[in-house]
Amino acid sequence: MHNYPKLHNAMWPGLVGKGSPGSEPCIDLDTMLDLTASAEVNGVKFDGVDLFLYDPHVSIDSSDDDIKALAAKIQAKGFVVGSLVAPVWSPTGGGSAMGSTEERANFVGQVRKACRIGARLREVGLRPHGLIRIDSACGTAEWAENPQANTSKIAATFREAGKVAADHGEQLAAEGEICWGGMHSWKDMLQLLEEVACPELVGFQADMAHTLHYALGTNAPEHRIVPPCFNWEPEALAAALREMTHALRPWTLDFHVAQNDATIKGSGTHDQTGRHCLANDPNGKLDIVRDAGYWLRDDAATLTRRLRHICWDGCMFSNDVMRQADTWSNILAAMLQVRATHGWSE
Repeated sequence: MHNYPKLHNAMWPGLVGKGSPGSEPCIDLDTMLDLTASAEVNGVKFDGVDLFLYDPHVSIDSSDDDIKALAAKIQAKGFVVGSLVAPVWSPTGGGSAMGSTEERANFVGQVRKACRIGARLREVGLRPHGLIRIDSACGTAEWAENPQANTSKIAATFREAGKVAADHGEQLAAEGEICWGGMHSWKDMLQLLEEVACPELVGFQADMAHTLHYALGTNAPEHRIVPPCFNWEPEALAAALREMTHALRPWTLDFHVAQNDATIKGSGTHDQTGRHCLANDPNGKLDIVRDAGYWLRDDAATLTRRLRHICWDGCMFSNDVMRQADTWSNILAAMLQVRATHGWSE
């Protein structure tokens, strides 16, 4: 049995699309940790968790004592911590990466706070790998008012944030999701990364549920890769995913295994984006194991071994679904299949 990449579960599905008008209540961090810890397949359990630095899970302004208490809680479950999501868009402290001077400074400030928490978790021996995840903190409509100028602003903000991350021994990964301005298609994402031009500091965070919509051109029809008369022919989908991953894989620093049924979903204050489905959803369009391989192997199908951990993202699952033990055991089983096929031993 391979022991790399390590298998993590995301904690933010307890918060994303939750707790705002018209949405379900948040699920607290303790419950998310318990659900993850209870998942087991043939004696194998999740190795760790990725965290959202946002209340009510983890405050971006956590004190050193708060971080120590958080570390003890997670360690007691037998987990390590991987990647951290910086709330760069937070209405209290964040700001658009293409906004005013003040907003962009606030964006960088949120990254600095996230890096501090990441460093503290490393110091206590709980965070052997992982990075800080960011997005542009702006919508596609406002970005489209002046695409080139706005992409240049985002790139400049990302470069500044990358310098902060470097000072803390961190890397940043920009989330490829169709709701973020300047990052809503694979070509726009690639252009942004190339303009940032710091591949070892600022890279790409791929999520299979979101990048499927890159291939479909869901929020940018002009960048659609699948054929015009595409009807889910396996070879046509595989060819589209190969083209997209060829372009974005060299930039990929963080990776989420997921399933998607080719629809989009929004909840609460979260814009519509690729719907995350259960690993065994009969309507899922992805072959999870095969399609994960496009990110974990190079064009010659050789393992890159670049990603030390992979994470499952179940954003906007209903609370009912999230509280079922089978949900996480089935997800863990899918993750184990990915590792069995595309993993390695150390």
